[in-house]
Amino acid sequence: MKPADYRPPFSAREFVAEPTDPPDERIEVGILIVGAGPAGLACAIRLGQLVQESPQLAERLGDVPVAVLEKGKQPGSHIVSGAVVNPRGLRRLFRGQKRIAEMPFYGEVEAESVYFLRAKTALRIPTPPTMKNHGNYVASLSQLVRWLGEQADEAGATILPETSAERLLVQDGRVLGVRTGDKGRGRNGQPLPNFEPGSDILARVTILCEGTQGHLTGIALDTFGLEGESPQVWALGVKEVWKVERPLRRVVHTMGWPLRAGAKYREFGGSFIYPMGQDMLTLGMVVGLDYRDAELSVHDLLQELKTNPLVRRMLEGGERVGWGAKTIPEGGYVALPRRLHAPGLLLCGDGAGMVNVPALKGIHYAVESGRLAAEAAVDALRPGRTPWAPGALGTYDEAVRKSFIWSDLKAVRNMRQAFGRGFYRGGMLASAMTASRGAFPPGNMRTERDAEQPILRTGRSKRYPRPDGKLTFDKLSSVYLSGNRTRDDAPNHLRVQTRVPEELAALWDRMCPAQVYEASDGRVEVTPSNCVQCGAITAKGGRLTPPEGGAGPEYTLT
Repeated sequence: MKPADYRPPFSAREFVAEPTDPPDERIEVGILIVGAGPAGLACAIRLGQLVQESPQLAERLGDVPVAVLEKGKQPGSHIVSGAVVNPRGLRRLFRGQKRIAEMPFYGEVEAESVYFLRAKTALRIPTPPTMKNHGNYVASLSQLVRWLGEQADEAGATILPETSAERLLVQDGRVLGVRTGDKGRGRNGQPLPNFEPGSDILARVTILCEGTQGHLTGIALDTFGLEGESPQVWALGVKEVWKVERPLRRVVHTMGWPLRAGAKYREFGGSFIYPMGQDMLTLGMVVGLDYRDAELSVHDLLQELKTNPLVRRMLEGGERVGWGAKTIPEGGYVALPRRLHAPGLLLCGDGAGMVNVPALKGIHYAVESGRLAAEAAVDALRPGRTPWAPGALGTYDEAVRKSFIWSDLKAVRNMRQAFGRGFYRGGMLASAMTASRGAFPPGNMRTERDAEQPILRTGRSKRYPRPDGKLTFDKLSSVYLSGNRTRDDAPNHLRVQTRVPEELAALWDRMCPAQVYEASDGRVEVTPSNCVQCGAITAKGGRLTPPEGGAGPEYTLT
């Protein structure tokens, strides 16, 4: 039995429409960016630079030259990452106008260690070449994104927070913009006293920078036939931020326990532990969502990880102050869209799958793709050109292919797939791929959809430690720590079948880090108000759609 056997009640056509507002009520902007993450804000900043350089461009773009939609309360509210950031993209974006020292980093990586874990031991091993972080910087990505939002605002962008992009507006094969979601509807969709209808926002170019599991990005891939040669696959990351008594002075990664090495389990992943100044650190667990065990829970694996003596010592006397969860696209080069544009539309960053899994990096690719998208959009708006003409935005694809994004991802294109054969065999194959700089094997290995993996049960859940509220924690207290702002009476934004086999119900129950799904007497009970919009359900047989703007977590340290 596979999750894919129970498809969600969802159709992409439901989220594609023509404009419905009367012409005089439509909101018109020059360039519309969906998503105020690293890609979207880098795009807005670069557009601001180009507008300042060209008064003629500013005139063509109108009264609102650049608008950015953000579904969270503010930029950074829905952002989760490790994060150790390669500064290359930021340096290219700011071109000397901002120094790294002015950005909200916790400092340059001073030292690093990689450990192979067992339950009670930690063996230090050589750092794989792909994981070396010399010259990189530790950050809270939610803090970095808030800072980027301030830079975008100063550059002239109009940022519209608490605004979800629900439908892609398409007419005659051309993207015209988006329709935003309604606010103030009750559980059954009825308007409440504070009801506000959504709006049609029209733009000359729409740039989707939604991040992982981007709603309209998925709609666009389906509508315009842009899917890559292999399906996208994901991992789920769950992280915590701790105040600690002793500073951590190195970046730490682990592999091995608490994951199992056998190929039949398909448990690929590991953990990270990063310093955040003198009195904080962040640690997280990342596991590929092609795992098969219905009882695997990434949240609970993170709790188990903390019982290892190496990790426990780092946290001794400390206090948990932050928690978050998010999916990560892991398909890499072979799952990139066949085109990154459609008439009037561009795709950027994590939404397009620009993540280097062996290097644990994607932020600088998001920033670079946003910068390149801004330049391609402006190029298509030159006098005598129309951005919705066939191929008009193709310069973006060409620029990405000539960039370090393309060369980096191509060199590691087969590494993630290798670990589908088990940890040890995958590790040997990955070593050969690294030594050959991607020349071995010569072709492209296909990915397999996460939802196509058969489900098995092993009794694993009996191993998870009981929450003690000091070192180990349950899911609901973690959701509370995320600052979740979703109304209890809001409409359900999660599409799943509710009558499914016991194994699938158990898988969703355990998988969700926010305790949204509960297996109960042959049914799945859904509590959408718990959802932190991590996106894991979309990988494993359901579908996440946009809740009303402003709902979801309020991350500040993740």
